[in-house]
Amino acid sequence: MNELYIKVNDRDNVAIIVREGGAKEGSTFEGGLVAKEDIPQAHKIALSDIPEGSEVLRYGEVIGHAKEDIKKGCWVNERNVKIREAVPVESLKSSFDHKWTAPEVGLRTFMGYRNADGTFGTRNILAITTTVQCVEGVVNVAVDRIRRELLPKYPNVDDVAALNHAYGCGVAISAKNSEIPIRTILNMSKNPNFGGELLTVSLGCEKLTPQKLFTEIDDRDLVVLQDCKGFQEIMDEIMDKAEEKLERLNRRQREECPVSGLVVGLQCGGSDAFSGVTANPAIGYAADMLVAAGARVMFSEVSEVRDGVHLLAPRTVSPEVLEKLKREMSWYDDYLAGGEVDRDANPTPGNKQGGLANIIEKSLGSVVKSGTSPIVDVLSPGERIRKPGLTFAATPASDFVCGTQQFSSGMTIQVFSTGRGTTYNLRVAPVIKVSSNTALKNKWFDLIDINAGDIASGEKTLEEKGREIFEFIIDVAGGRKKTFSDEYGLYNALTVFNPAPIT
Repeated sequence: MNELYIKVNDRDNVAIIVREGGAKEGSTFEGGLVAKEDIPQAHKIALSDIPEGSEVLRYGEVIGHAKEDIKKGCWVNERNVKIREAVPVESLKSSFDHKWTAPEVGLRTFMGYRNADGTFGTRNILAITTTVQCVEGVVNVAVDRIRRELLPKYPNVDDVAALNHAYGCGVAISAKNSEIPIRTILNMSKNPNFGGELLTVSLGCEKLTPQKLFTEIDDRDLVVLQDCKGFQEIMDEIMDKAEEKLERLNRRQREECPVSGLVVGLQCGGSDAFSGVTANPAIGYAADMLVAAGARVMFSEVSEVRDGVHLLAPRTVSPEVLEKLKREMSWYDDYLAGGEVDRDANPTPGNKQGGLANIIEKSLGSVVKSGTSPIVDVLSPGERIRKPGLTFAATPASDFVCGTQQFSSGMTIQVFSTGRGTTYNLRVAPVIKVSSNTALKNKWFDLIDINAGDIASGEKTLEEKGREIFEFIIDVAGGRKKTFSDEYGLYNALTVFNPAPIT
């Protein structure tokens, strides 16, 4: 019986091993290819001799050059592939007439929450915004009390969440790039999952004053700890003001809402070499379905887009969108250079164990989760999403930072692909986990929501899996299904992106 490998593009001179446990030395493949050494699952096998200095091709793209002669049937990995230079930002072009065939979706709805400002939530949550990290301890105690003592009285409210962060004081509040964390904190508080209710807790002496964060804030929406006499008065004031808001939130009920009201974030973490051929393209098909239905979809992670940006630029719809894409790429190039690291600092040891040789290969597999639709807008970190369709929201690739930044941009549900596995999740919006390989789903059967590994085995097509993901998004957004992470209450802290100086 021949072993299986996956070759993505006719130009490729490498392919990835499918079988769990990998291919053993002497294993044969269709066409007479023989493995000359043991090669782990998801890692690359040379389909032909690759002389030293020659191009290594995957996805039809150059992922690097051979550091030494690589013989046909040998293992191709980060040790014998040298990364190439990044595509210059100034070379990016678009004709602004990207041709796209939208999948058929029809008129679809989900059971969501309508907001007065025309947005739609997937959850009904009371959020407490903090202006400074100093108040986190107090707010956490208050949230625990609200959850125990008040929430049972308001069954239509799903949860209470503290929007904690490490910003607000001890920072250069007006320095270059300080607008990023300030904008992020402000826009998190406006997320559609919070129903338009605002409750803010301030210490009273911080640099990020409530008035700097919100140009106009009512006393009914604000608790200043230094204005209170003792801890019990602090607790009473937070609890009293929280209950007023819970009473209003409790009047909200799920109702039929158009799928066009969804704001869906796409992210990947703990990726492997299967991610770009199973989970991510399947998510990309679901993204195309969402765009066809009129929804707002965002993908992110600048360092995981940078080496695939030449494939994205032709999909931009206008010169303005292309120029914004260039600016965000250049900003991040400079940001990394300032820290004296290059873009290849991104792949983790787990990524490399999963078969990814470098950031180029990782990026080429990452960008496919954006699907094939036109890119209608580009957001700077923390900006709110503006348009229906596909948007690139510039964020770091860190799971927690990306998730927080997407949430501040208005994301109300997220789809997250992984090949190695992660328990990352958000309290403020559901996160759907999609595994790139069946081995992970079998191991984490009660943590992974959807397995895309059956694409690699030929049991499902990308379209079938994409439609499965689309339907699961609607079910989770509408409260008909829960993710495993939500069932177990696995939640990570929000992590606001702050590139500004700390004093």
